[in-house]
Amino acid sequence: MHDIEPHYNWRHHYIASEDPDSPFYGREYSEIYFSNAVYNYLIHPQWDEFGSQTLYLKILYCDYEKKFAVIELIGEWNDLLYNDIMYLYREVLEVLVDRGIQHFLLIGENVLNFHADGDDYYQEWFDNIEDGWIVCLNFREHVIQDFVKARLDYYLAFGGQFDAFNWRAAHPDQLFDRINELITKRLNA
Repeated sequence: MHDIEPHYNWRHHYIASEDPDSPFYGREYSEIYFSNAVYNYLIHPQWDEFGSQTLYLKILYCDYEKKFAVIELIGEWNDLLYNDIMYLYREVLEVLVDRGIQHFLLIGENVLNFHADGDDYYQEWFDNIEDGWIVCLNFREHVIQDFVKARLDYYLAFGGQFDAFNWRAAHPDQLFDRINELITKRLNA
């Protein structure tokens, strides 16, 4: 896992550590010291730690005018043992919501497992984004099945058409426009 880096092709558009409104503003990164791990597996030092023991992230892009953020995740999302959603919501998402972000694109191809607990933080997050949405892109099928079992599909949109779009090849604005179009069609159907 140490060689899996966050997507870096958008760094000329946005860097969270240089954004004064980002929860990671001013953070400095090492290229040679690996200090974070998911269990016994070291992860690349470019991933951001936010309080979870097993889940890390990188804010790839944030647009305060269009009110959206793209966040890539890595590790194990474990609400049951480590209350990851609480840390994710309180330390990252709530900060972005307070800055006006209402649309969240979560990229989860590097999320290995999901363990559910309650849905309180998901509900709070969903309730606080007004007319916004939360879309999960490229999560593994077994993780999506666990989302469904936990009944998180009321708060999170995932699978199907969302995963058919090649997000890496798009400009962040193109990605947002395409996902917004898909979610609008889904809501109007």
